[in-house]
Amino acid sequence: MNTLRAWQRASQLPRLEQQMLWEHVLGVSRAWLIAHDTDELSEVAVQAYARLEQERLGGTPMAYLVGWREFMGHRFSVSPSVLIPRPDTETLVEHALSCLEGKLQPRVLDLGTGSGIVAISIALARPDAQVVATDFSADALQIATKNSHDLCAKVEFFAGSWYDALQGVEGFDVIVSNPPYIAANDPHLSEGDVRFEPDMALSDGADGLTDLQTIINGASRFLLPSGQLWMEHGWDQAVQVRHMLQQAGFKAVHSKQDLAGIERISGGCINDF
Repeated sequence: MNTLRAWQRASQLPRLEQQMLWEHVLGVSRAWLIAHDTDELSEVAVQAYARLEQERLGGTPMAYLVGWREFMGHRFSVSPSVLIPRPDTETLVEHALSCLEGKLQPRVLDLGTGSGIVAISIALARPDAQVVATDFSADALQIATKNSHDLCAKVEFFAGSWYDALQGVEGFDVIVSNPPYIAANDPHLSEGDVRFEPDMALSDGADGLTDLQTIINGASRFLLPSGQLWMEHGWDQAVQVRHMLQQAGFKAVHSKQDLAGIERISGGCINDF
């Protein structure tokens, strides 16, 4: 019989992943699945599920199969055109929000927004903020724009490479970015979910510090007096990034740890606080 119960017994996937795929295929809730696990399934649904199951067994990330991933309590649409949201990036959002405390109608710039999780999360937490986001990828901007509309977040998007996307737009209280920071020869690029994510969003094609340096070098022109720049980086790059910030004239340079105790973001102020 083609029933959920029969498929659950035969499947090689963990029960949670099975449920997520069936919810996606049937367009139903988990409660519905539990209550209807002996219902006969249509052949169309069975074939759709079987195809997704094989893709998952081949390593395709669940987020790409179901088309979404939760981040900071909100569901964001994703596709292979953007990175899959990760809890590590919450550190960047939370610190950016702390930098905005006490500021009325602050201006925020998110460089390389991808699916828009950073810009949109900030905009949702601070509806009074003027949030601008950029990305070089037209596909990424399409997804980010959809997420902004779906979540009713006020974000203005610009297409282009880093600061080149901004034409006559400057004067930000905070600039944030989660740029490509994996070195081109890093073996992690051929492991796990990363194998399926867009190369240009993961690696700068060089040493992993090139895009970080570009962002640092251009920040002073776009920051207001006492404006701050904060960037996510690799687990072992904090010392190098702090040095790059100091060399560019940033003050009060320091790093913040993520929940795992890893120095996940680094930044500083263009002038003294």
